[in-house]
Amino acid sequence: MRFVLDTNTLVSAALMAKSTPRQAFDMALNKGELLTSESCLAELNQVLHRPKFARYLTPFEADLFINQYSLKATVVTISSSITDCRDLKDNKFLELAIDGIANCIVTGDQDLLVLHPYRALSIVTPFAFLSWVSA
Repeated sequence: MRFVLDTNTLVSAALMAKSTPRQAFDMALNKGELLTSESCLAELNQVLHRPKFARYLTPFEADLFINQYSLKATVVTISSSITDCRDLKDNKFLELAIDGIANCIVTGDQDLLVLHPYRALSIVTPFAFLSWVSA
């Protein structure tokens, strides 16, 4: 199975070791293949290095998470151009999922969740993902 985790889910996984997003991240690693793209990696890097996260994560820890994630995830070359999400910045996750032939996007973002199901793709919260993968 192939999974896309949006930036907010990845940030929560990096910041909170026992959180539901971290459990979903770990489950995705154990049960399938994580997908990413250059634009998704760039956004993750930018977000994790925001000053507001410095009290939770040092720059070294942020880089370590990003490097480990990028080594474990498959980088997909994006060829689709999708504009179906009401938040245009989130279309990159739909493009990644479609071009990477993902089974699921894991997100807490309502702008993506309202699209479930999108084509043949499930879009679920981290909590729902844990049940979905375990079933």
